[in-house]
Amino acid sequence: MSAREGRSNRRGRDARREARASNNARHIPYIKRNIPVTNLTSNEALEIIEANADTILEEIGLEFRDDPESLALWKSVGADVQGARVHFPKGLCRDLLKTAPAEFTQYARNPANSVQIGGNNTVLAPVYGPPFVHDLDKGRRYGTIKDFENFVKLAYMAPAMHHSGGTVCEPVDLPVNKRHFDMVYSHIKYSDKPFMGSVTAPERAQDSVDMASLVFGEEFVQNNCVMLNLINANSPMTYDATMLGALKTYAANNQACVVSPFILSGAMSPVSGAGTLSQLLAEALAGCALTQIIKPGTPVIFGTFVSSISMQSGAPTFGTPESSLVLNGAAELSRRLNLPFRSGGSFTASKLPDAQAAYESAQTLLMTLLSGVNFSLHAAGWLEGGLCSSYEKFVMDIDQCAMMEVLARGIDVSENGQAMDAVREVGPGGHFLGCAHTQANFEDAFYRSRTADNNSVEQWQADGSKDTAMRANAIWKQMLADYQAPALDQGIDEALQEFMAKRKASLPDSNV
Repeated sequence: MSAREGRSNRRGRDARREARASNNARHIPYIKRNIPVTNLTSNEALEIIEANADTILEEIGLEFRDDPESLALWKSVGADVQGARVHFPKGLCRDLLKTAPAEFTQYARNPANSVQIGGNNTVLAPVYGPPFVHDLDKGRRYGTIKDFENFVKLAYMAPAMHHSGGTVCEPVDLPVNKRHFDMVYSHIKYSDKPFMGSVTAPERAQDSVDMASLVFGEEFVQNNCVMLNLINANSPMTYDATMLGALKTYAANNQACVVSPFILSGAMSPVSGAGTLSQLLAEALAGCALTQIIKPGTPVIFGTFVSSISMQSGAPTFGTPESSLVLNGAAELSRRLNLPFRSGGSFTASKLPDAQAAYESAQTLLMTLLSGVNFSLHAAGWLEGGLCSSYEKFVMDIDQCAMMEVLARGIDVSENGQAMDAVREVGPGGHFLGCAHTQANFEDAFYRSRTADNNSVEQWQADGSKDTAMRANAIWKQMLADYQAPALDQGIDEALQEFMAKRKASLPDSNV
């Protein structure tokens, strides 16, 4: 072979590799499931759980602490309010939720990235909330606004991330009372996918709404969902003033609240699956229903974050069969309410992007898809029980998330999928490598992982004997090197910066 022929062959291989990469990265704004949901809980069991949730609401009640306005709202619709404790007549919450949409659109500033939440759709979003970040080069450290921007960019670059998320890591180098400006701005500036607003105080929620209004227009925001927000119940059976204040602000502005009891079974709920499901259903019903008192018809997502604790150490555990069963049962309870459902992700208690991290995350992510979750936070980057956003784990997770889209397509039974022409061509005793059907379909017949190594051991050794985390380390660095910001109207950018400057100047720095 001549030198020219060698160069030509290499160019051909490079072109084919680029074509394969382009095919694998084709634009998919969200997953549309063609496979049925998997229900692991019988109708009889679900009816028992629903009846027990009604008993919790009516007999035990929930507390709405330090928020007289929420108590007054409940009283106005017939609830029995005794101090901070609210008792709900049977069926009240369900009746209120009849005005909530079963499915809705969250609009992105790039319309091609808008997502449909509910129905047979699954939207995957990055990790939310960790104060620390981790990578193989620098180890574990506090997150900064630069790290925040990096994770926004990585989510923007990853086709398997349909959503930019919210607090992808906590930028602890900024004052607590002002960092929400920079976080929301980062989602708008460095991505054009949908995003989440701040919930750490009612005024910060309003700042988020005001910033979104500068991007989409005030009238559009008041009539359409452009932001999600995460409202956690303070389990067991309590809502605090901070979460209630954010919920009221977003619901009044027609923005979708993801109302999610945060439960570690054994500490914040009973150790049994049925007991946990009954409690979380009661908590979610009350929080979701409150949005409809504030503004009937505003979108709301029934959510839950549920795992268990080690009964030996008290530490959270992830990827366990018990939490998978609860996730699956909660998804079915949400469908029976005709509400979109949030849960799942890529959870692990591991401190490194290792085998434990992979096994635990895969257990949860697969159940997320099979259970029919509509919106999944923490789908990429979660490490150390949610205390760390990991660069390498993010890359490992988006690879798995991309596989979920392929799984969700189901079996292709089109004429091409049936492949009867290939069977006729090859016949008994032949092979399919060279047949016309294989040649026409081999580029995208099977999912091609970016992180897995399927070469011979000799080739693997020649490439440096790298494990998955090491390969992921190189990938995220290359992704950031290749990043190009989506276009943002200069006038909008200037308006956002002017708004932030004025609001920041009006507030003294505070870390509360």
